[in-house]
Amino acid sequence: MSFLEKLGFKKKEERLKDGLEKSRTGLLSKLGKAVIGKDTVDDEVLDDLEEVLITSDVGVATTLKIIRRIEARVKKDKYLNTSELQQILREEIIALLRENDTDKPAEFGAETPAKPHVIMVVGVNGVGKTTTIGKLAWHYRQADKNVLLGAADTFRAAAVNQLTIWSERAGVPIVQQGQNADPAAVAYDTVASAKKRGADVVLIDTAGRLHNKKGLMDELSKIKRVMSKVVPEAPHEVLLVLDASTGQNAMQQAKAFTQAVDITGLALTKLDGTAKGGIVIGISSELNVPVKYIGVGEQAADLQVFDRVSFVNALFDKTP
Repeated sequence: MSFLEKLGFKKKEERLKDGLEKSRTGLLSKLGKAVIGKDTVDDEVLDDLEEVLITSDVGVATTLKIIRRIEARVKKDKYLNTSELQQILREEIIALLRENDTDKPAEFGAETPAKPHVIMVVGVNGVGKTTTIGKLAWHYRQADKNVLLGAADTFRAAAVNQLTIWSERAGVPIVQQGQNADPAAVAYDTVASAKKRGADVVLIDTAGRLHNKKGLMDELSKIKRVMSKVVPEAPHEVLLVLDASTGQNAMQQAKAFTQAVDITGLALTKLDGTAKGGIVIGISSELNVPVKYIGVGEQAADLQVFDRVSFVNALFDKTP
């Protein structure tokens, strides 16, 4: 037993399972009703399964992909009973997620190809963007990384204050110039300071507005342009934060952002407060962008590196 476990901290797998409780309960309940009284996986069961997945916020396009995969399994194996359906469903969802994911989840302690490694974080107000940045900073510090925060969301004074609180909580320095400062100037100073300090990771907060795609793109393009003057190819990652509890609304936000910005990864927050966990599956598949992090609770440790196998097992109540 680790030191943290002795203090009452739950293991990562337990946190994940607890965080997905509402999604798991809803999904398993619907699955149970779909196969009750059925012995084999026939067209009626598949129709019911389609409805289960769509109402679990997996999304229509992704649901149809999963159904086609299961139909192929039924055709190949000739006979499948309903008791095997959950196992098959798990396998096909994991296979689908693998198409937009790396074989090995990126860990916070892993070496980065560039130093400093610059991550620009985007997302609309209210999704947990600034909190996610704070939690990422905490994780990187736990992995002995030298981290610097940049408060380039200068549209809201609350965002700067909130990030400052997280910098103190995580024990990492922050570059901030207050509300209404030029976001690009803050980003430039942050990256320049990171280079001077020899920082490993830089996390840049940005304004959470999406009222005008052209305005958003222009602002973020300017931030990217000035940072690349200090560190070529910066930012190395553009992380989009989404609130999983909004279900298909999160999908629409993601589509709007991917049209305006080159998103390299997704972070899905607030999974513990919703039964809409299926959005994690759908959003990665439809956008062809990997889910990198998921939030399953309020504590910093509740932001987890996304592991597709662990996620699907927790969603279907299967102990690895």
